[in-house]
Amino acid sequence: MSAPETPTVPARSRESRTGAGIAYAVGAYGLWGLLPAFFLLLAPAGAAEIVAWRILFSLVFCALLLTVTRGWGRFIAILRDRRTLLTLGLAGILILINWSTYIFATLNGQVVEAALGYFTNPIVTVLLGVFVLRERLRVLQWTSIVISAVAVLVLALNYGAFPWVALILAFSFGTYGLIKKTVGGRVDAISGLTIETMWLAPIAAAALIAVSVTTGLTIGTISAGHTLALLSTGVVTAVPLLFFAAAAGRLPLTYLGLTQYLAPILQFLIGVFLLKEDMPPARWAGFALIWVALIVLTVDMFVSSRASRRLTLNPVA
Repeated sequence: MSAPETPTVPARSRESRTGAGIAYAVGAYGLWGLLPAFFLLLAPAGAAEIVAWRILFSLVFCALLLTVTRGWGRFIAILRDRRTLLTLGLAGILILINWSTYIFATLNGQVVEAALGYFTNPIVTVLLGVFVLRERLRVLQWTSIVISAVAVLVLALNYGAFPWVALILAFSFGTYGLIKKTVGGRVDAISGLTIETMWLAPIAAAALIAVSVTTGLTIGTISAGHTLALLSTGVVTAVPLLFFAAAAGRLPLTYLGLTQYLAPILQFLIGVFLLKEDMPPARWAGFALIWVALIVLTVDMFVSSRASRRLTLNPVA
């Protein structure tokens, strides 16, 4: 008698799970997209001081989360795995490069170029799949890469210099994602970020000492609001990462791939309309080419995803 109701329960459950996943993904990428506005609130603190506090306060916040979630057992188990520990150390170096470059770009009026880096990131991920994982590309993927190369050339000629900020951001975060993928099954989000920031803590401490004896630290010297903002960098760092981990566990890769464009779109809008960064016609042309490349890549992602589902539903004997 209960047979007719059986199919509806899993369907509703899947819809609820997908809805929650989309909410988490929008939350993660939305927060990442608003980061330029947050980092501008931290002025006159320089990039070195901001990154250092971000590392140390993220470590403190992650330690609190491990306590609340009773995750110290998992964390200690990961510490005993030498290979995973060293891999996360490498991931930490890459995220340090990414954070430093991003904050430097934000404080130096290069938010639009930073947005270009995150628009380019999906294409870099595809390239890493080819050269590192020896994956074979489909025709649309190659088309997307060629269009992106033309876009970088157009932007380089427009800038009069190579768009190094965008490419450092794209390649550092793309490689970071690749490394995290290799340990994803063994490391949860909180433990992973804790170990990465733990590796970077000595570098952060050294940076703060260097800043204190040169230009001087700004924390506690500007205003209560400024100090509170610096103290909150740990929360601002960890929360979107936790949202992302929750989304990744609930959404198909195609959905997650589409929502990732929200962050660079918000960054681009902040740079152009809020910060009034220069956008000559040649720069618009370069961004337009990148957007075309992303559309091509997205179409390929949907086509391959549908083909894979059809193969799963109708396997060949």
